[in-house]
Amino acid sequence: MLSFGEDIGIDLGTASVLVYVKGKGIVLNEPSVVSVDRNTGQVIAVGEDARKMLGRTPGHIVAIRPLKDGVIADYDVTEKMLKYFIEKASGKKLFFKPRVMVCIPSGVTGVEERAVKQACIAAGARQAYLIEEPVAAALGAGIDIAQPNGSMVVDIGGGTTDVAVLSLGGIVCSKSIRTGGDCFDSDIVRHVRREFNLMIGERTAEEVKKEIGTAYLTTNDTTDMRGRDLVSGLPKTIEISAKDVNDALKESVMSIVSAVKEVLEKTPPELAGDIMDKGIVMTGGGALLHGLDTLITESTGLPVAIPEDAISCVAIGTGIALQDMDMLKASKVKTRQAL
Repeated sequence: MLSFGEDIGIDLGTASVLVYVKGKGIVLNEPSVVSVDRNTGQVIAVGEDARKMLGRTPGHIVAIRPLKDGVIADYDVTEKMLKYFIEKASGKKLFFKPRVMVCIPSGVTGVEERAVKQACIAAGARQAYLIEEPVAAALGAGIDIAQPNGSMVVDIGGGTTDVAVLSLGGIVCSKSIRTGGDCFDSDIVRHVRREFNLMIGERTAEEVKKEIGTAYLTTNDTTDMRGRDLVSGLPKTIEISAKDVNDALKESVMSIVSAVKEVLEKTPPELAGDIMDKGIVMTGGGALLHGLDTLITESTGLPVAIPEDAISCVAIGTGIALQDMDMLKASKVKTRQAL
């Protein structure tokens, strides 16, 4: 059970929620999906159990992804989801409310910030803090952000990509675009529909992306894909190649590369020199897309490093930030407390 004063860090992502508990590390990594009964409004399942229902529910049950593009799209469902994860992370019902730090994309509006803070408080947090994703990602990747050196982080989540240059504990310049892992899945769905007249679900698209998806084509592997033929209306299996997936992803991938270049162009010369020495750090699930690091290196001329546990960097960073609030205040990291 969480005792009084213990802390929880939450990477509240569009695709998945990671929960970090002080002293325990990452205790939860589940999809950001909630299944709700339309007739009663009752929550049927949350997380992995709800994800299994996506595209497979009867009429009165709907599987909802309450976060879109890194921000809350359905407030009530997000609150219920947060409450479920906070209680599950504790092992039992909470007797003492924890402090919670949640990461947010660097480009969110004030309204979106307030929605996240209010949802955390309503879900059972004693105090809610917000930290920008690139800062949390840098902390989780082991970068000492308090030093007067430039560090560049590219965090590719499910709904957003955050590109930022950090120095002296703060963000010097950044760009947040609403392109991420979910975008890659949607691109594959659209491409398969257009080129093969086959309707597939996002789960199938994600599996294909993980199996043969690539941002930098080196080999042309193939895999089987099942869906519904749009001409006959019957189930059908086709063979899809890595080149097909590469073509589908090209536009979204290039928008990420463009964002990286744009931030580099705005970076002060002294910090740009630091980044040339240290390279770019890529975090988030999207960073694991095959060949994306190679493409960014080729496009910018800078080395790219991916931490061993890239997916967990932001969640780990939120936990580190909560453990050392004094360091954050001293280095003027933009953390915001819910009053």
